[in-house]
Amino acid sequence: METRGKAWKFGYHVNTDDIIAAKYLNTTDEKELSSHCMETFNADFHKKVMKGDMIVAGENFGCGSSREHAPLSIKGCGISAVIAKSFARIFLRNSINIGLPVIELKEAENIKQGDVLEIDFENGTVLNVTGGRKYSFKRYPEFLQEIIQSGGLMKWVAQKKATK
Repeated sequence: METRGKAWKFGYHVNTDDIIAAKYLNTTDEKELSSHCMETFNADFHKKVMKGDMIVAGENFGCGSSREHAPLSIKGCGISAVIAKSFARIFLRNSINIGLPVIELKEAENIKQGDVLEIDFENGTVLNVTGGRKYSFKRYPEFLQEIIQSGGLMKWVAQKKATK
């Protein structure tokens, strides 16, 4: 699986309340949640982001409460992946469970706002087309790649049941 898009840069310790404020947690609809995604930082984020774009951040992205609404709102915006120096563990797992790829990349801080990126998940590489640099990341095990490609854990389980 490969994806290409523009980088939207955020800082360190972006918490789940910054991703989607608690006052919007009365739904699990991705599109509704996406209309408030990252509005703490940029009120028009959901209007400006394009399908395939990526969020790039520093350490501890997704810290805070364990709500699935945060990765759902990001996925609902059309974000194809989140790249960060590190993730809060529960955010990382929630992201995989809903089919949102997340990549831990120690060089994430070298990526700038607006850089065009290409991710090759199978080979574990991020190419910064704008900056002319290629980075490697630890590939997911096959079963996690399958979960993400299926659109999340529940869809993966349904596909597995259907093939039995």
